[in-house]
Amino acid sequence: MSEAADVLPASRPVARFVLKTLAWLPPSFAVWYFGAPVLLWPAIALVRLVARVGLPDLVRTVEQSGAVCVFATTLKPGQALALSGNITVDVNTLLYAFGLPLYVALVLAAREPGWQRKLALGYVVIIPFVAWGVLADFLKNVAITSGQFVASQTGFSPLQNELIAFAFQFGSLILPTVVPAVAWVLMHRRFLEALREPGLRAG
Repeated sequence: MSEAADVLPASRPVARFVLKTLAWLPPSFAVWYFGAPVLLWPAIALVRLVARVGLPDLVRTVEQSGAVCVFATTLKPGQALALSGNITVDVNTLLYAFGLPLYVALVLAAREPGWQRKLALGYVVIIPFVAWGVLADFLKNVAITSGQFVASQTGFSPLQNELIAFAFQFGSLILPTVVPAVAWVLMHRRFLEALREPGLRAG
């Protein structure tokens, strides 16, 4: 009984940190959602640059509509190529940027000295991975899920299609949560050590 009582107080810093993180999540998500057109503009600008340099024969323009990245392509939707318009693909950037408010909530809950700098640095680290997810989503749409006629116009090989599918899965299932977590851990090692010390002393 006394041993359990010794361990319980040691867990309180962790419990307080978890509660603070949960408290910061709603306002962080609110700012992220309503401020997405501004917050995610750098990611769309990066997507535009990559498309211009790496996909000039496939993408005509990349525009932003709120939190949506709009790709205007050179691809035709039907057999009557001369009469058809070009395909546009919309990608919701929020699907790949939800790690931002998670990271912000963790930083504000820890509130270490220099937390403003850590917020800015984490933002810079996460944005390229948001761009990864958006680009992979676009490529998946035109090369895999758009149908054989449209996919044949892209000129991608079967191996390239496999790489696109992998990039999409990685960019949608892994990166949005893992990157913010890793960035936070690397920038808060001293804070994590401080959380561990009471537990080590109790043990």
